[in-house]
Amino acid sequence: MEKLLLLMKITIRMDDITPDMDWAKFLRFKELCDLYQVKPLIGVVPANQDAMLHIEEPRADYWEYLHTLQSEGWCNAQHGCTHIYNTHKKGCFPLNALSEYAGNSYEDQYASLEKGQKILKEHQIDTDIFMAPAHSYDYNTLKALKKLGFTKITDGFGSQPYQWQGLTFYPISFKQSNSLKQEKGYTTFVVHANTMNDQDFARYEQMFAQYKDKFISYTEYLQADTVKRNMPEHWAEHLKALSKYILVQMKSKL
Repeated sequence: MEKLLLLMKITIRMDDITPDMDWAKFLRFKELCDLYQVKPLIGVVPANQDAMLHIEEPRADYWEYLHTLQSEGWCNAQHGCTHIYNTHKKGCFPLNALSEYAGNSYEDQYASLEKGQKILKEHQIDTDIFMAPAHSYDYNTLKALKKLGFTKITDGFGSQPYQWQGLTFYPISFKQSNSLKQEKGYTTFVVHANTMNDQDFARYEQMFAQYKDKFISYTEYLQADTVKRNMPEHWAEHLKALSKYILVQMKSKL
């Protein structure tokens, strides 16, 4: 039996957190979060090698600043390891056709995830939440994550957190405008501050102001009731993600 859902609640996750990200944009978005008392989940890349994320000189007090954010109520997730896409596999949640993990052997995935986890722990960041680069992971990823003690993944589609393959998934929004219209449930808006422009900032400020009763901190999301997901529901999610991938590809060619 599906558990009773509360009024629609929306959380924020911020991807691609690195020492050399666009700090002006990150801090600009943080000002909005602080103003509307929203505490996001941030995806920390342990050992970034993605040239697209090298935007500024590394912040000297980066790791200390992450601890400051955590003390303010922000949550950390491990966002891959190097953020380098080394396969063109879509994986279990096919929003993209490239991956740091999907398609690689269990041994290689475990080694990468363990390396990233070790780096975070060396900086006193201990998290059991995984955020897959490009939303891409496969069954070997899930197996390795469980072996390493991860219990949560920020991904998937649905109206509330669900249990699948021995992990708890915290769904993201399929389409933000639709999520804002929904009356009940939970979801996450995915933010890439590095690529935001003035229109994006204005849009989020408008959303935070107009729907301030809907936006919550990620720690509250983690307290939400969960449901079990069966295989037909998983394949329905898979097809929904694949359809979004196809639509995005078609739109990019217009």
